[in-house]
Amino acid sequence: GKPTGSSFLPTETLERAKIGSNIEKFKQAKDGTAAFVDVYEYARKIREGEMSWDEVEKSDLDNRLKYVGMLHRGKRTPGQFMMRLKVPNGIVNADQMRFYATCVEKYGDGGVVDITTRQNIQLRGVKIEDAPDIIDGLHERNQTTLQSALDNVRNMVGSPLAGIDEQELVDTRELCEALNDLVSYDPVTETRGNPQWGNLPRKFNICVSGSRDDYAHTHINDIGFQPCPHAETGEMGFNVVLGGFMSIKRVAESIEGDMWIPADRNSVVTLSEAILRIFRDEGNRKDRQKARLMWLVEEYGVKEFKTAVIKEMDSYKRGVKVESAQPPLTGDFERRELLGIHKQPQEGKVRVGVLVPTGRLSVDECREIADLADKYSDGEVRLTVEQNIILPNVAESDTEELLKEPSLTNGRLKVNAGFIEGNVVSCTGAQFCPLALVETKVNAEAMGKKLEELVTVDRPIRIHWTGCPNSCAQVQVADIGIMGAPAKKMDPETGKAKAVPGCKIFVGGRVGEDAHLSLEPFKTGIPLAEEELLP
Repeated sequence: GKPTGSSFLPTETLERAKIGSNIEKFKQAKDGTAAFVDVYEYARKIREGEMSWDEVEKSDLDNRLKYVGMLHRGKRTPGQFMMRLKVPNGIVNADQMRFYATCVEKYGDGGVVDITTRQNIQLRGVKIEDAPDIIDGLHERNQTTLQSALDNVRNMVGSPLAGIDEQELVDTRELCEALNDLVSYDPVTETRGNPQWGNLPRKFNICVSGSRDDYAHTHINDIGFQPCPHAETGEMGFNVVLGGFMSIKRVAESIEGDMWIPADRNSVVTLSEAILRIFRDEGNRKDRQKARLMWLVEEYGVKEFKTAVIKEMDSYKRGVKVESAQPPLTGDFERRELLGIHKQPQEGKVRVGVLVPTGRLSVDECREIADLADKYSDGEVRLTVEQNIILPNVAESDTEELLKEPSLTNGRLKVNAGFIEGNVVSCTGAQFCPLALVETKVNAEAMGKKLEELVTVDRPIRIHWTGCPNSCAQVQVADIGIMGAPAKKMDPETGKAKAVPGCKIFVGGRVGEDAHLSLEPFKTGIPLAEEELLP
């Protein structure tokens, strides 16, 4: 068996956890990593009729099962779960896409697959009795759901153009895989699930950017690696930014960590491990709203935090040197588009970006994408944080045939999407998520289509929909951000204002080199009805 996540915590941290938040107390009562085994036992008992799902211990049902990536959707679909994967750098293959479809097919209309804003995959409708087969099937395909939720390190985001980009500074693929192994692979048992990082104070996000486009959104991650050559030696490396996050109580843009490291596996893993160790042992265990990395960095001070990180790294004796941040690259640069057909540096090859409206995929669409990948891109599919896909390494001579494929002409998927419909991002919304105040996916897709018909624009307009202030769809980075919120509308029958689904509207967020978060809503209390919102 594996040690517990709590067994890696110092005595002082354990003492703070014992009098910490309710989540900390339940982790002390029974370690979250117990779910690695418990989910198999629960599934067996349910399959054999010894118990039903609603007899599962409540703290397991609603919390510990998150350690195997299972989030109970008890408010909307009792007994069914969203199951979150880890897909480092957002790279999947045709076999995996077909497996996702098979996993959710039995759940009917509620069985769907979502691409997330962390280049990740979420399976919806999953039942406990089916979880072991899904987990084992994913492990056979070199993927996992373990440690993808609650107080764990989330999916490693990288460049969707890694290895196929003429303006690439760093190929992020190996680095994302190495970081994923750091946090979710146990080197002792050589199995998935690493208890060393299984009891953090809060969730933790890491991303690795590969070009000046910053497709990985380093400004909203706890650790963001921004590619930058050393000013004197020219060696390629990363400037490190820290503390970006979004939550109900606070949204914060990452700050300069004044650290530069070489762009190699050892340096990236060592620095990440050092920051994780400090965060794990010293982060806030009492107030979960103050338990993200930014609060700890502010408590230290940037200079002092840098000193602590370097001291920790030196204690590992891996020979990694940290220098002060290097001046970023300058000169004209325009962030490039991911949808559509674009030449690769490889002779005769192109990448083909395909719109997946709001990231929502049916069983049939998953299989259609798998078929396209097998036929045109050697079975490879790239996911983007905009919830779309890229088929890499397509022969330029095959593009005419590809564009005529029924799956790209007769359904929701399309290559040549418009500037508005092609840039709509949406969270899960009220269909499944208990926190959402409004339905987002259906509204976002429909509104995107209508705006595409009504408005002519000469550049991409990014519209993000999120159902609640947790901002899973990152409305603060959008040109137009729509966040579910209370609203009132006059009832013509009674002459009184009545509560209706509504939203706050944010404007002016930016992504890329000059990223900027729009922190205050431009308008509030707007009814979600089309006649109110569309104008």
